[in-house]
Amino acid sequence: MSETLQAADVDAPEADQVPPARSGSSEDLLVQEGDIAGDYLERLLDLLDYDGDIDLDVEAGRAIVSIDGGDDLEKLVGPRGTVLESLQELTRLAVQQETGVRSRLMLDIAGWRAGRRAELADLGRTTAEKVVATGEKVRLHPMTPFERKVVHDAVAAVAGVHSESEGEEPQRRVVVLPKP
Repeated sequence: MSETLQAADVDAPEADQVPPARSGSSEDLLVQEGDIAGDYLERLLDLLDYDGDIDLDVEAGRAIVSIDGGDDLEKLVGPRGTVLESLQELTRLAVQQETGVRSRLMLDIAGWRAGRRAELADLGRTTAEKVVATGEKVRLHPMTPFERKVVHDAVAAVAGVHSESEGEEPQRRVVVLPKP
């Protein structure tokens, strides 16, 4: 295996390897996670020979890493964000391998997550309004945890309805119900 892919190796660190000390504020720790993730993703882009600018941020208690600017980046999103979800998990594992702590970082590529968030918020709002108007519950199609959270948040902003998740992964879905 190439040395540049070592960060993707998810085996436990060797006994003589000690993760770096994690002292300082929680924002400092999140910045450290973002830096590690940025380095990992930069190596990945280099291996693939893809262009992209990596932006690191800390928002709502998690590191946010965005890759924008390259023509090939859509390939790293995949259908319905499936490749993006996998890359996010690999990046989290790379961070965990280096820090010894599980990361909750969020990865966005080519603005896909931001666009999807807007679509899902609209879906949640319009579905909630439909439930208020008809009094009938509505089951939405299966979604990822990220997608379900966005819909739940949008539904919570509409009076007279609430939402729940039902089912098992990967068929877990949001159900919007009228309040009793």
